[in-house]
Amino acid sequence: MKIDLSSDNPLKHATPALVLGCFEDGESELFIRIDAALDGCLKRLSANREFTGKLNATRLLDTLGRLPAERLLLVGLGKKKELDAGRQRQAAGSAVQALRTARVATFALSQHLLSDGDTTLEAVCEGALLGSYSFDIYKTKDKKERFTFSGMTLLLPKGVSVKSARSKVDRAGHLWNGVNLARDLVSHPGNVATTGYLASAAHGLSERHGLSCRVLERSDLEKLGMNALVAVGKGSAEPPRLIVLEYRGDGAKGRPVVLVGKGITFDSGGISIKPGAGMEEMKTDMSGAAAVLGTMEAAAALKLPVNLVGVIPTAENMPDGLAYKPGDVLTSLSGLTIEINNTDAEGRLILCDALHYARTEFKPAAMIDLATLTGACVVALGHEASGLMGSDQRLVDSLKKAGERCGERLWELPLWDEYGEAMNSDIADLKNAGGRDGGTITAGWFLKQFSGSTRWAHLDIAGTAWSDKSRPCSPKGATGVGVRLLIEYLRSR
Repeated sequence: MKIDLSSDNPLKHATPALVLGCFEDGESELFIRIDAALDGCLKRLSANREFTGKLNATRLLDTLGRLPAERLLLVGLGKKKELDAGRQRQAAGSAVQALRTARVATFALSQHLLSDGDTTLEAVCEGALLGSYSFDIYKTKDKKERFTFSGMTLLLPKGVSVKSARSKVDRAGHLWNGVNLARDLVSHPGNVATTGYLASAAHGLSERHGLSCRVLERSDLEKLGMNALVAVGKGSAEPPRLIVLEYRGDGAKGRPVVLVGKGITFDSGGISIKPGAGMEEMKTDMSGAAAVLGTMEAAAALKLPVNLVGVIPTAENMPDGLAYKPGDVLTSLSGLTIEINNTDAEGRLILCDALHYARTEFKPAAMIDLATLTGACVVALGHEASGLMGSDQRLVDSLKKAGERCGERLWELPLWDEYGEAMNSDIADLKNAGGRDGGTITAGWFLKQFSGSTRWAHLDIAGTAWSDKSRPCSPKGATGVGVRLLIEYLRSR
């Protein structure tokens, strides 16, 4: 979507639709002036409780020629004292989704003028872009009637130059591109987004931004001793792979931050096969990998002064005659042996080899993995927050703060050694599943055994990577969770 900047007065700006932010507990100067131009229409709506300014509420009006703007979209900002960048972001996303419903393809945003426009401009632009996402490339009917946004104009506050605002808009655009990449990858069906497709996406990313990219094929993995990753992919015609991307920021010094993303492109459960109902959603089991690719895309475009490595173990978990079985014992890359008691606990197996590889190959300053790892995390936290565990409290706290700032919230869970008792095996060093109780934590504890002394954090995004309902900044479907969080964390470094 094209983004223009203008210093026009909102009352004099010609546009198919003007977005006006409204408070729940007061009237801004801009509200009063527009209300006067509309003969008190806005105050009547408020008095009749037809529009109250509640956060994310919207109301579309025809200006009947009383303003240069053909229509006026009211969007609620909530209470004045609670307004912050996060609420501005949400309101912009809600506004754009309302405009999509009304099929208004071009519009102007003025809501950020009600607060410090210079600091909230990026958040409003980000929210509008995030809310505009759609995925319909597989729909073949009525293509000519399909709606797409053509452009938006951000109206600038007094004293803010177009040049200075452009850098903020560009940053939001680069971040949006990263989130969109992640959302698209997760949205594609499993017969398209295979392990080979992820490898091709990584190569494309490396070509766009000059990154180093290596793809380790099955024969390479076997030579290295990545037996856990290989075992998970043995039952599929699509071979397992390990994708490694490296970005070196200008002026960056020291050891890299390593991001590890679970890339199960489809999870049938293997021999411990899942129930048929809802199995189609298992195309989303590579959301961690998608988040890593999206973060690498955004970090490179933003030219962040960091050294960053993305490591993506990817496989398809299928139940053919070569598939690994309950009762098998695998020797992981680290040398630890693992008894398999559930082939549907496969994510931790591909991650354990990737984590050991990442920490020994790159000796990272910090290592963060993202995975749709456990249904237990959805039971514990629902769809409002991702689970967070880690071996370094400073890293954990930094991620939590980044999540609060960008709106991708995290909730910390303990990793006490007592949880590891559930992962003891009678015949091997570990077993790969420990039962229902504390399932998210025991899975995290399992991964911790492969992180060594590296500063490490684990994000369980099982409940946040996909949404069954539309949200202000994320239409129904893939959310791209993790990209904005990780970029915010990297910026804070």
